This record gives sequence, C-alpha cells and structure tokens, in this order.
Amino acid sequence: MQEHDALPLKDFIEYPPAEMLVRSEQFYAEIKRRHSIRKFSDHPVSKSIIENCIKAAGTAPNGANHQPWHFVAIHSKEVKTQVREQAEAHEKGFYDGRGGDEWLGALKPLGTDADKPYLEHAPWLIAIFSQKNTQQKDGNKQTNYYVHESVGIATGFLINALHHSGLVTLTHTPKPMSFLSKICDRPDNERPYMLLIVGYPAEDATVPQHALNKKTLSEIATFI
Repeated sequence: MQEHDALPLKDFIEYPPAEMLVRSEQFYAEIKRRHSIRKFSDHPVSKSIIENCIKAAGTAPNGANHQPWHFVAIHSKEVKTQVREQAEAHEKGFYDGRGGDEWLGALKPLGTDADKPYLEHAPWLIAIFSQKNTQQKDGNKQTNYYVHESVGIATGFLINALHHSGLVTLTHTPKPMSFLSKICDRPDNERPYMLLIVGYPAEDATVPQHALNKKTLSEIATFI
C-alpha cells in the first residue's frame, strides 16, 4: 500500500446494535418528512444556519478530496429578482414545447409550470456550482475527478442538513443554467449544477399526491 500521511480515527462512535436500529428508524422517520415545496414563506432564516448547512455539505466524500464545488448563498432581493427573470424566461420556452411531450407529461402530476414566484419569495437561494478544475495558488490548474458524482453527493448532504435544521427546500434546474454563472460572477472553470430554494413553507403549502408515491424497498434494493 502506498505510503501517505494519516491520523488515527478518533471520532467514530460505536453504538450498541439495538441503539443502531433505533437510530436508523429515527432517521428514516425524519427524512421521509422531507418534501419538495413550491410555496415558500418570506419568514427570515438566519445566515448562520445556512453557513452551518453549507459546511456540512463540504464534508461530503469526493474524488481525490479536491472538493470540486462552490455554493453561492443568495439573500439579496435584487439578485433573486434577476434569477427569477432569467429562469422564467428559459422555463417558458421549456413549457411551451421545448421540453417535449414525454417530459412535460411526466411533470404534469406535479403541477409545475413556468411561473416561479418562490425564486423571489423564499429567503435564500443556493446556487451550486461544479468545478472541472481548480486554480492553484501557484497559478497552475488542478484537474478534478468524479466531479458530477462528488457535487451530487454534496448536494444531498446540503438538502439533508437543511431539512434536519427545520427548513424546506426545492431543487430547481432551469435549462440552460448558464445565466447563473453571470449573475453570481463565477469563473470559467465552474458550471451551474443546481439551484436550491430554501426557507419555511407557506401556510398554504401543499405536497402533490404523486410525489408521495415512493417505490418499495424490494423495488429499489436487492440483498444478495
């Protein structure tokens, strides 16, 4: 095995099997309450909460520990308005036919359309960017590996952290998303990966019945 610097693992906690089972059940009970919400309250959310959740996302496993991600937390009303205007312009073309009948048909049970008021109404938007390479302090470029997979895992960590904190989220991927790079003033080595809407649910928030139809364990897992 190739030599490398390493430290003893000291923060692992081994729980008794019975407690492990309870903890796994508790986590499942908590995470299955996570829903994608499309009506947000404008109730403020502390920047400190967002910071902690982004720090949690930054602990995600990733290729060669290059951490090929950047999170832009948007609180500015003016910037959120810019995001909404650009996103809705692209979404209008998508829902007017560019998305194709099959894709639009799949979205119909969720009740989505080109109107995205939550992009202005929610207290926070988090634009997630992937980095195909990283600029080093010496000016050289460092190639990043498993970028899509790494950023996907970090995004999952972020959604889970926000949910655990007591907030709701919505993943949004307008096509194309290049306008986010300009609005957020991101460099050429980064690509928009996802836009996450974050906050509290509005009092009249709903969950589409279709979204509650989850596959059974036997449909998503095989034990051999």
